[in-house]
Amino acid sequence: MLREELVELLSPEGLTLLDSLPPYESQRDVMKLVASLRADGHSPALVAAVLTQAKLRAKAGGPGGKFGEFAGRMLFTEAGLEQATRLAVAARHAVRYRDAGIHRVADLGCGIGGDAMALSALGLEVTAVDRDEVTAAIASYNLAPFPDATVEQGDAESFDIARVDGLWLDPARRTAGHSDTRRLTDSVDWSPSLDWVFNAASRMPVGVKLGPGFDRELIPGSAEAQWVSFGGQVAELVLWFGSLARPGITRAALVIGGSGAHELTAPADSDDEPVGELGAFLYEPDGAVIRARLIGDLARSLGGRMVGDGIAYITADEARPTPFAQCFRIIERLPYHEKDLKAELRSRGIGTLEIKKRGVDVDPAKLRTRLALKGKASATLILTRVAGRHTALLAERLPVQKSEL
Repeated sequence: MLREELVELLSPEGLTLLDSLPPYESQRDVMKLVASLRADGHSPALVAAVLTQAKLRAKAGGPGGKFGEFAGRMLFTEAGLEQATRLAVAARHAVRYRDAGIHRVADLGCGIGGDAMALSALGLEVTAVDRDEVTAAIASYNLAPFPDATVEQGDAESFDIARVDGLWLDPARRTAGHSDTRRLTDSVDWSPSLDWVFNAASRMPVGVKLGPGFDRELIPGSAEAQWVSFGGQVAELVLWFGSLARPGITRAALVIGGSGAHELTAPADSDDEPVGELGAFLYEPDGAVIRARLIGDLARSLGGRMVGDGIAYITADEARPTPFAQCFRIIERLPYHEKDLKAELRSRGIGTLEIKKRGVDVDPAKLRTRLALKGKASATLILTRVAGRHTALLAERLPVQKSEL
């Protein structure tokens, strides 16, 4: 979004027009709406700006959206929405600060203000900072309902951290812009840089949001590393320092889904269980559990063992409820050769096949095409290595277990 577009959007005419639009529907409906708005005398720039916002609001508030019902009164940029923390996750971040007795928080690299909103909603005094003029203005709009929240345009590393009791940081890890940005691979180029973040963390309570694939070798020993998944997808890694880190915990996997929020914690990476015989059931751990390297602890809680060395599957003789893994009942062990697989699946009338893999070199989409499936039955095919041998397992996905360990 350009500055000129934002000026148009933030005018009384722009905001009134945006709030008056019907729900964003198909492209055909949008074309009709454009024609109608132009006929009413609105400028092309204003029409484009409000329709873009309507589309982003629908994305942010629709099924699976990050902001739910709050999206209807917010403003966005494409990149800002993509990089924003889900409000349900941001609320859990905010609770950490409140419970640690922190009252004044600086959100450095605030983006469109999602985390700052969650912090402010708990009554904390929040200073949100972003170096981009347009993004800072949008954050100001989104934080306007919170009297103890202020927004400043500026560089994170120039902020005087003595002004606050704690920091929340989401370093800019992409090139500047509001769409079509690219990822910065060197942490020296982040804003703020990782060195600056870790230096600040040695002086005061800090929480820093990073990508889930962040190099584990760079995680300081003083940090609590918490991987977070939402709806089955690993969303982020948060490093907590000082009073924000829980005593005795350096590894955590927080799983948020339809059954609520559940967490596995440990003082360190857990050792895997030994490889054992294939049982009647196979568990696929949630990605947060895998990233946190707590598969061994999960396996022990399930009475299970590892399928193979370095393979993130657990096998067990019985199905136990857990929110930390998807459970499959193994129907049969099939020949691994593609020609034999095709014959077996056809003989069973399987026309819909979910293909999962670990430890094998295969493209599930291409394999599905080559199998030329026909039939009304459905199943899951798991391709992996069992005790070092390539194996194909025909399986049935069991309902999600809702009991907490």
